[in-house]
Amino acid sequence: MSDVPEASNREEVEDNTPEPEEQSDDSSDDGEASGDTEMDFLRNLFSKTLGISGEKVLDELTLEGVASYIQSGKCRNIICMVGAGISTSAGIPDFRSPDTGLYANLQKYNLPYPEAIFQIDYFKKHPEPFFALARELYPGQFKPTVCHYFIKLLKDKGLLKRCYSQNIDTLERVAGLEGEDLIEAHGTFYTSHCVSFMCRKEYDLDWMKEKIFSDDIPKCDKCSSLVKPDIVFFGENLPKRFFTSMAMDFPRCDLLIIMGTSLQVQPFAALVGRVSNSCPRLLINLEKAGGADPLLGMIGIGGGMDFDSAKAYRDVAHISTCDDGCLALADLLGWKAELEEMVKREHEKINSKAEEEQTDQSSGAAGKAESGKAESGKAESGKAEVE
Repeated sequence: MSDVPEASNREEVEDNTPEPEEQSDDSSDDGEASGDTEMDFLRNLFSKTLGISGEKVLDELTLEGVASYIQSGKCRNIICMVGAGISTSAGIPDFRSPDTGLYANLQKYNLPYPEAIFQIDYFKKHPEPFFALARELYPGQFKPTVCHYFIKLLKDKGLLKRCYSQNIDTLERVAGLEGEDLIEAHGTFYTSHCVSFMCRKEYDLDWMKEKIFSDDIPKCDKCSSLVKPDIVFFGENLPKRFFTSMAMDFPRCDLLIIMGTSLQVQPFAALVGRVSNSCPRLLINLEKAGGADPLLGMIGIGGGMDFDSAKAYRDVAHISTCDDGCLALADLLGWKAELEEMVKREHEKINSKAEEEQTDQSSGAAGKAESGKAESGKAESGKAEVE
């Protein structure tokens, strides 16, 4: 599953995860976030009023310009912002695409409305629809895409500061990113917790997987309450780490790469405005996204993307699938063969592991069957002796 609902990701094609009402975990986070927002407003307002823009870093507002900047050695802290669009080529549907999106295909669960499947209050009363959907889209059934491995390549090159993801499918982790590399803004299936505030016992991915595929509703071993994957539902707060990390990461960012998101879900979408005025921003998506509202932009609110105006100086839109865009950028950087080899090698490893697991499962099932026959034979023999 990619971003959880478009509650958090929810909106976009992207985003394979629900779009929650975003708030921070505690009042101190809320106060800090509010203060940052006010400062962003004042900074943008003064910049607009005084006609001040950031330094132009890119030679040209094209993918070639971005590649040249990366190769210059001046770009050492890249942040990636990703949504569900980076996982659709893996076979994971986004949330809102007509006909193919998750929300368009939930009729079988008899929900009062599509988003209910990711509403925390509804889940606590009716968990069955969510876990039925989880069986269909469970992490581990899909392979990372070219885009996921491109992000991993950025890490290997020492260029990745952090990846901020709206997705819950854990494919970034499968591709080789570690916890410190990731901010899973809308949560993850990687861990789960008991929903009882008095308990909150943690469970790992394998435990949850076993429950889901045995058709059991996961219940806590300790208190018998429901156990929910740590994905952000509507009505829940975003992870505290999202708020603390963004305050540290974005001022240091020297290239922001945004992929597979429509930038419609807050507060994730607002991250594009947290980089410095000189930081280039590259969007790889099927359509342009994140543009500033013309009216709000006149008074300095928003920090939205500007791809086409006469004042555009740092934003680049590459309109394509995320995989094609990453391959094109890798080609310009001289990394294409390395990226393609990585994808091939890692997919072969995943396929090999899946085959081994399938063989083990088949052997286990056969062993149980033989054991059952043996026990049955003993019973028949004993019966015959008695007779």
